[in-house]
Amino acid sequence: MPLPVVLISGCSSGIGRALADAFKAAGYQVWAGARKAADLEQLNAAGFRGVALDVNDARVIGQMVERLSSEAGRLDVLINNAGYGGIGPLLDGGVEAMRQQFETNLFSLVGVTRACFPLLRASKGLVVNIGSVSGVLTTPFAGAYCASKAAVHSLSDALRMELAPFSIEVMEVQPGAIASNFGANASQHAEQLINESSPWWPLRDGIRTRANVSQEKPTPAAEFARQLLRAVQRSPRKRLVRLGHGSHSLPLMARLLPQGLLEKALTKRFGLNRKL
Repeated sequence: MPLPVVLISGCSSGIGRALADAFKAAGYQVWAGARKAADLEQLNAAGFRGVALDVNDARVIGQMVERLSSEAGRLDVLINNAGYGGIGPLLDGGVEAMRQQFETNLFSLVGVTRACFPLLRASKGLVVNIGSVSGVLTTPFAGAYCASKAAVHSLSDALRMELAPFSIEVMEVQPGAIASNFGANASQHAEQLINESSPWWPLRDGIRTRANVSQEKPTPAAEFARQLLRAVQRSPRKRLVRLGHGSHSLPLMARLLPQGLLEKALTKRFGLNRKL
């Protein structure tokens, strides 16, 4: 019996690499997507099928699916993991920053899933979309990221219904704080955006706080990956899986607290409770 095949995007580090390790240990043939050649070399050396995958490039996605079809001939699980968190005031980043955020965090899910549809249909496979609790609890200085992840939730619900006739399941995962490079990358993005010409320059400490909040008491990426593997392997599968520190408490807070009280707490937390 052939090994089940999983394709995971964004495997160069963090959650993606941890997922690749967990699924490989569980007996899956792991196709690990990454953009950089050096990362692909490391993935291949670790025993994965490293495959060039820029989720924003339709040509590269097409080449990846051709190789997957030719060499594996099936796809049992697709994990749309690639993404990033752009941090900073919405109006500083503007439309272009928001467009980049949505291209990677949302539009790519459709692009990759669409390209993989024939293989998923043949295998009656599973699509796993990595969302975030930030799509449930909106915070300042992460508006574009929160909006993109909220859209992932709606998109996953729609895909689940539309793919049901083809016996393809869709699972959305909403991680809380997971130990990864996310905080460092978000901080770097924020520092590139923050400058003295911004009206929010006096609030730069709050922006920096938001960039690092995802790494407060984080769940190890390896533990997150093991829990997600169990969720994939269980029957019946859950439609929505929340894993990691804060993944249950933050949505509960968003649901139970009055909006005004919640906004007051968040504005205080990130230094927005004073006039400029």
